[in-house]
Amino acid sequence: MEIIILPTPDHVACYGADLCEALIRAKPTAVLGLATGSTPLALYNELIKRYQQQRLSFSQIITFNLDEYVGISANHHQSYHYYMKTRLFDFIDINPANTHIPCGDVENVYHAAICYEQQIQNKGGIDLQLLGIGRNGHIGFNEPTSSLNSITRVKALTRATQADNQRFFDAIEQQPTHAITMGIKTILQAKQLLLLATGVNKARAVKAMIEGPVCAMCPASCLQLHQYATIVLDQQAASELTMRDYYQFAKQASDTFSTQYVDLGQ
Repeated sequence: MEIIILPTPDHVACYGADLCEALIRAKPTAVLGLATGSTPLALYNELIKRYQQQRLSFSQIITFNLDEYVGISANHHQSYHYYMKTRLFDFIDINPANTHIPCGDVENVYHAAICYEQQIQNKGGIDLQLLGIGRNGHIGFNEPTSSLNSITRVKALTRATQADNQRFFDAIEQQPTHAITMGIKTILQAKQLLLLATGVNKARAVKAMIEGPVCAMCPASCLQLHQYATIVLDQQAASELTMRDYYQFAKQASDTFSTQYVDLGQ
């Protein structure tokens, strides 16, 4: 697990965009796992800007989103289909046929979850999975007590998650109580993980993820088990880390060591 602590949310977004750009340049047919919520928005805006500057093309990129609410249609203003379309897909050259988001408004959502997992496997798995973290430590909609061996499935949302999301729904609407989500095992099978977290409200969950035990009560702690997991934080999200100074020192030392190693021609 590599811990990157940066000054501001804008720095976090640019760092994440740099990693995405490097992958797309190296592998124009890469499979990207995408996330929703407030944290990825700045990263998506940065990717759109780089596309408009003709630095990037998404024409061959394949995407899989982490999750979708059960019981709302794809054109609902709070569906993740709508989110991705209006925050990213409409502004880049991606082929709509190459974008995948779970279908939450079908008759058999359990079968839809199984099919979604199979679609991911059929594409050879995910090259880079983008993640956020909930205040209770969830990733995707893998709530606390989720099995670390779980795959894509229907998951009940906790009251805390529903409360956090309530502001996005009109008062007269019935708020979703379930979602289809990639499982923790599915996420860990990605070749590279990139988790972004900003703001002091994420600080406690970030500490549990990085410095706590690997456990089902903090699903994000599973990232400790992944060989190539990069955690990018702003100063506020990193504010409760006990080893914060060490992470910053280790990053600086690693960058210096890598530069010296290259300079030596090794």
